[in-house]
Amino acid sequence: MVAEQLFGVVPNFSDGRRADVIDAICRALQVPGAHLVFRQADPDHNRLDTTVLGDRDAVAHAALSGARVAVALIDMEHHTGGHPRMGAADVIPFMPVRGVTMDDCVELARSFAKELATSLDLPVYLYDRAALVPERASLAEVRKGEFEGLRDAVARGERLPDFGPHALGAAGATAVGAREPLIAFNVYLDGTDEESARAIARRVRTSGGGLPALRAIGFLVPERGCVTVSMNLVDHEVTGIVDAFDAVAREAAARGLRITDSEIVGLVPEAALGDGDIARVRLRGFDADRQVLERQIEGAR
Repeated sequence: MVAEQLFGVVPNFSDGRRADVIDAICRALQVPGAHLVFRQADPDHNRLDTTVLGDRDAVAHAALSGARVAVALIDMEHHTGGHPRMGAADVIPFMPVRGVTMDDCVELARSFAKELATSLDLPVYLYDRAALVPERASLAEVRKGEFEGLRDAVARGERLPDFGPHALGAAGATAVGAREPLIAFNVYLDGTDEESARAIARRVRTSGGGLPALRAIGFLVPERGCVTVSMNLVDHEVTGIVDAFDAVAREAAARGLRITDSEIVGLVPEAALGDGDIARVRLRGFDADRQVLERQIEGAR
């Protein structure tokens, strides 16, 4: 593929446990012109994280194809897992990779959202840079209350979707967005004190007066018998992986909690790993060949 223009899309699906469902979704993402460069199924979060690179039409086709399978196979009425979620095809953000502007991604996200809602009869919300209303720029605000809370709110005529039916069925709803590439970084703590994890997240994130360019939530991971502080590093040059780890470590120590390990979910720019202290963040399962963004870009050319 000649990749003068390279878009990325990072669909997250609400199944990380059933191998047949995971494989079916991943097969559906592999359409002509699109490259599935990353997949990670997390049984604790019960979530599948994927990344697809390609031209504009290819990534849109891939995302629609994957969503179609997810909607058919995932029933949110029976879904459990540690990660916040509101739909089978939970979030579908588009991002610029090479030769693409954010405006290009916003336009693509908005047109894709309409197509997704129409094709799959699915409630769709636009978020981040693609949001049509300011309060929906925050994914946490869109997903507030998760599937159950959003379903009930929409039934009351509140928090209606931007596109699609004004009711949530078994497949829930989907958030479609446009954003810059970010780093998803989770730090795991021993014990099951969920309130402490939430308090740590509030302290370290930007909105709580913590580190700049950092979003964070804390929640229980019952399958592992621990809690996690799940973070998005919006700009690793402002707040890096080690910075985020150290901030969580300080807050955890103040509460008598111990960090067990951490993980990077999805792709990461090579420059974000350049700090010599990266070894001390206790990364679990990191594979540079699979997860360094630049290596995947070269493979998609």
